[in-house]
Amino acid sequence: MAHPKRRQSATRRDKRRTHYKAVAPQLAKDATTGELHLYHRAHWHEGKLYYRGKVVLEKEIETTEEN
Repeated sequence: MAHPKRRQSATRRDKRRTHYKAVAPQLAKDATTGELHLYHRAHWHEGKLYYRGKVVLEKEIETTEEN
């Protein structure tokens, strides 16, 4: 196993860590519904699944008939 001969300074450590940043997700606004969603992701709106402004799936509502 490799062991460092000298302690690495805080400056060198921090220089290495400058590339790790928290990034806010980029959001897109759907043209048909006006809903905000993540880019390249389908999203639900009022029981329908939209992708690129088009309905991809509709949620089926289960109904039970009572006699």
